[in-house]
Amino acid sequence: MSTSHLPATTDSIAQALEAKNPSEAISIYYIILENPSSSPESLRIKEQAITNLSDLLRQENRAEELRSPLTQLTPFFALIPKAKTAKIVRGIIDTVAKIPGTSDLQISLCKEMVLWTRAEKRTFLRQRVEARLAALLMENKEYSEALNLLSGLIKEVRRLDDKLLLVDIDLLESKLHFSLRNLPKAKAALTAARTAANAIYVPPAQQGTIDLQSGILHAEEKDYKTAYSYFFEAFEAFNALEDPRAVFSLKYMLLCKIMVSQADDVAGIISSKAGLQYVGPELDAMKAVADAHAKRSLKLFETALRDFKAQLEEDPIVHRHLSSLYDTLLEQNLCRLIEPFSRVEIAHIADLIELPIDHVEKKLSQMILDKKFAGTLDQGAGCLVIFEDLKTDAIYPATLETISNIGKVVDSLYVRSAKIMA
Repeated sequence: MSTSHLPATTDSIAQALEAKNPSEAISIYYIILENPSSSPESLRIKEQAITNLSDLLRQENRAEELRSPLTQLTPFFALIPKAKTAKIVRGIIDTVAKIPGTSDLQISLCKEMVLWTRAEKRTFLRQRVEARLAALLMENKEYSEALNLLSGLIKEVRRLDDKLLLVDIDLLESKLHFSLRNLPKAKAALTAARTAANAIYVPPAQQGTIDLQSGILHAEEKDYKTAYSYFFEAFEAFNALEDPRAVFSLKYMLLCKIMVSQADDVAGIISSKAGLQYVGPELDAMKAVADAHAKRSLKLFETALRDFKAQLEEDPIVHRHLSSLYDTLLEQNLCRLIEPFSRVEIAHIADLIELPIDHVEKKLSQMILDKKFAGTLDQGAGCLVIFEDLKTDAIYPATLETISNIGKVVDSLYVRSAKIMA
């Protein structure tokens, strides 16, 4: 059969599937889509051809070519129901997302589709593409543009009362405000997402996302026990769905255990039935941190940060909490080391703690300013001078309090005498 006149039939699809190489199959799918027939059967075959073509282009990593079906198919979209159009458009955008390094192309593609949906007055599809665009802009750290897009979209969706989309948008807004370090607004948006979710059936994956975000916000407020509960709920949801986010939920669970000084529980969680499924660099990183914390060893802590840089320092949530943990651990170690001394060389402390001198000196000066201990740095001699912690005699505050009370009595008597004299 000549491929220049392929009809939109199951035989043509079969011919594409039997093609010797992907390029030939892609050419056949393009010819099927160019067929002018608009019968119900032809439209169904073309839908299948679009799906197969998208998958092939993804396998071949030809991301730029995935843009062409969307622009070429606008006449075809006029012939099929709007719901099917929405499914195809979102499917192609999802396919592009599966190809690594295509964030700019996805943003460009979404912007094109927003313009087209506005022109065609396809509100339902436009709102979902705009929500996707906002998420992509956030991932690209274009926060102000994403926030502007979401603020208009939220008002519109609330007016239409589309609860399912509203949950998505509120959740996205919460993540966006969290990225901007605006915790009160992040919590408010998450509460709005939960309120909308309570009114409808929410798919398990979306419920897991809500729980994950709740855990992140509670951890930010240092409420690690509540955060652990939310991360556990998220882990169970993602684990049942075999969602790749399950490993991150488990990782954050371990982080919470470390932050509440229960590092001994980490090994038990990893060796549990659920934990063994996700053994890998993410869990190895948390195990290394837990071991360092249990041994109160800064050297092991720094080794873990260096060996698992991608899993610890490049994860903003873990990095933020581990920075706080590192500071606490460093302070505890320094206080323990300087306790026997009244005057000690900074170089000697640096040798004992196995850290650079300038790093130790900076931390000691910070601790003195924060009144963690009484002392001063003699930089000329390179020494730390520790003062004795003189306990304040309790008689002085008590005397001041008595004088204050007598003053109040005198003032009261003066007011009474003034009333009698009047």
